[in-house]
Amino acid sequence: MPKPSPFLQPPAVTSPDSLTILHLKRDLLTPTILRTHDDEHLGYAEGKVTTTRYGNYPHSTLIGQPWGSQIKASLVDTGTRGRVGLHAGKGKKRKRGGSSTGHRDGPTASEDGIEPKEEYRDSPEVIEAKPAVPAPTGFCHILPPTPESWTASLPHRTQVVYTPDYSYVLQRLRVTPGTSVIEAGAGSGSFTHAAARAVFNGYPKDGSPASHDEYMQDYEGACERTGKIWSFEFHEQRAHKLASEIREHGLEDIVTVTHRDVYQDGFSSSRPDLDPSIDASAVFLDLPAPWMALRHLTRDSSSPLNPLLSVHLCTFSPCIEQVQRTVSALRSLGWLDIEMVELSAHRIEVRRERIGLQEEGLRGVNATPATVEEAIGRLREVEGRDRSYHHGMTAQARDEDPADEAADEYVSKQQRLQNIRDAQTDRKLYKEGRLTHRSEPELKTHTSYLVFAILPRAWTDDDERKAHEQLETGPMKSVNGPSKPTSKRQMKRDAKERAGGNKDVELEMKWQLDET
Repeated sequence: MPKPSPFLQPPAVTSPDSLTILHLKRDLLTPTILRTHDDEHLGYAEGKVTTTRYGNYPHSTLIGQPWGSQIKASLVDTGTRGRVGLHAGKGKKRKRGGSSTGHRDGPTASEDGIEPKEEYRDSPEVIEAKPAVPAPTGFCHILPPTPESWTASLPHRTQVVYTPDYSYVLQRLRVTPGTSVIEAGAGSGSFTHAAARAVFNGYPKDGSPASHDEYMQDYEGACERTGKIWSFEFHEQRAHKLASEIREHGLEDIVTVTHRDVYQDGFSSSRPDLDPSIDASAVFLDLPAPWMALRHLTRDSSSPLNPLLSVHLCTFSPCIEQVQRTVSALRSLGWLDIEMVELSAHRIEVRRERIGLQEEGLRGVNATPATVEEAIGRLREVEGRDRSYHHGMTAQARDEDPADEAADEYVSKQQRLQNIRDAQTDRKLYKEGRLTHRSEPELKTHTSYLVFAILPRAWTDDDERKAHEQLETGPMKSVNGPSKPTSKRQMKRDAKERAGGNKDVELEMKWQLDET
């Protein structure tokens, strides 16, 4: 049985063969699959290693750690001399296109780029990884994967839908747990992961994922999952790559990726024997020409839309000409409440601004005088240092003792910076300074136009007949709760109207009301 997806219910600690996000700094996230062995055969003595600009991190130091832990970098020799089996440690360079192997006794890649034999490549247990040695500097934080962190770190195959856009789109499409969503133009899979989390409503009892005991206890009584993402991609390689990522992330039961040209072939299920109907109530089209796919989203018998619910649609278009043609097609096909929205999201950065000479040498501060007194004190210190220097030079020229008692009052710049760093350990920096906030200077999102529309539910002749019968038999029941009791006077008025001027019928109906 498959493991639960780390995007939906991550375990308490990191585990092998699962996706982990290495948080290096605010805008630098690195995704990696944790391995207990060197699956890429790079030959590191520490086993599988993730190398970053902020240090090297063997996976042996990342596995089994609670989420949010700070992991120190390790000392790893990333050159050819530090890789096991590369020319017996001679450190020879490999030609471009050559590959290395991480096996001590197996053949190595020659300088002609010859690949090692298959039996050596598929036996990662040959080498036992040595313990990692902590480095003096460098660290990262390990975070569980989320759609937000995945969007910020995923490999870009196309332009992606960023968090400000897809969060607003999911809200406008009214995507809730259990919703069936059609996505056309999956691309890099950013919106796919966000929508999968939005429609997830638990694992079914049959075939429930194997996980730790707490997970099974929490979801033992979960309802049968009905949420589904039907993702369509025209580019074959991108579709296969996205399907592979969905399987690695444990979302294959929620997301179905199909390679198809929706302009010509529509949105039918690729597995009619297992999934006979889609019955989607939300549609997201990230296509160059979304108006060409709208003809497949109608209320006919073969439609993939849910006939019992209103369908909410959103198109993602970078050009206003695309919006014009899309709106025209929507109007001709009976879509209502058509609206275009443009998002411009700015992040607000909140920090404490510390100003003063006591911040000199520290990072992220303004080491300038905060007051006039500080500026005057620094000028006096500089003048005194200059006076002491010239006094020493003059005494040396006269063969006198250059010692000056006044010079002892001034310290060197190196000593001053060291004193500031020593005093930093006793300061509560998170309370110091002035609290400020400002928006980021540049917009870090893909500017596009979002077109929203609603297709009302299908209205059949049977629905029309039931509505007429309900109107003819009496007042309609309130959908918000039980209606207020009708007074006897109002009931007599209604009886008079139904009698249509016939006095005999009117008297008989009034007599029946008096009897009740």
